[in-house]
Amino acid sequence: NMKKVVTFGEVMMRLSTPAFGKFEQAENFKVIYAGAEANVAVSLAYFGLETYHVTRLPSHRLGRAAAQTLRKNWVSDEYIQYGEGRLGTFYLETGAVSRASQIIYDRLYSAFWDIKPGDFDWEKILDGADWFHWSGITPALSQGAADACMEAITTANRMGVKVSGDIFYRGNLWLYDKTPQEILPALTQGCDLVLANAQNFADIYGVSGNDFEDACRNMKKQYPRVRYFTDTTREQVSASHNRISAKIFDGENTFTSPTHDVTHIVDRIGGGDAYVAGLLYGLMHYENLSDAVSFAAAATALKHTIEGDFNLCTVAEVETLMQGDSSGRLRR
Repeated sequence: NMKKVVTFGEVMMRLSTPAFGKFEQAENFKVIYAGAEANVAVSLAYFGLETYHVTRLPSHRLGRAAAQTLRKNWVSDEYIQYGEGRLGTFYLETGAVSRASQIIYDRLYSAFWDIKPGDFDWEKILDGADWFHWSGITPALSQGAADACMEAITTANRMGVKVSGDIFYRGNLWLYDKTPQEILPALTQGCDLVLANAQNFADIYGVSGNDFEDACRNMKKQYPRVRYFTDTTREQVSASHNRISAKIFDGENTFTSPTHDVTHIVDRIGGGDAYVAGLLYGLMHYENLSDAVSFAAAATALKHTIEGDFNLCTVAEVETLMQGDSSGRLRR
């Protein structure tokens, strides 16, 4: 049977400078529509899963264009709402060699920002779902968005739908009167899979350890529901050249993927989302965690070669890299 995944989060207009131009040089911007959780949904749709992205967009034509992008990439827009407010945007300057990429967010008072509990029928939306995915960006936007995210997680828990949380948060987004430390722990209680690093554990939950696995063991004591903790490791040779690997801890053992040498980065935005999608696919389709984390690491490595936020790769393409063929030779 086809697996079903539901994701929840804002979809924004991404405005990027042409090629590797700096903001000061830009006379036009390239437009695409994207958002952390929507990126996960698109990747899983390309892997052949049934995916639904839940969001609210402005009811004007740009909002419709954002929904159209999801439909074009096989993601269902059945549960997308339209309302007042603006379309969140972010500006991207792509770095090269020793110059880092930069992002400027402009998303205050968006249509999504105004979401409140009760706005979505989570029981209907999550019916038959295997996983529900959220990220720490959503509860950063407003109390209403945080409460709606909590409502979705508790409904998923009640219905037996597994929950994955990418709790990496953007510190500069928390503009209402709560801190990540006040909001994220309660949301994490309902997760089966958490993507975070030891620094996040210390900053958000006040949990430390000698290394990733040690910190995970201490997290597990406070968050017993969480079955898997996972993180990617990125060695930055330069802005254009990274080495990427990943690890997952299952409460007893840590499994580590091979390292991928990404020598010429095309676009690294959405790399973490590509990883989450790869891991969710891996957990649903492989017998062991070693293969699941290796599939996910190969997925994020491939994303770095694709322009835009979406990882437009098939399972076959990811498995080819996962099995060690990084030649990139022409397939006829």
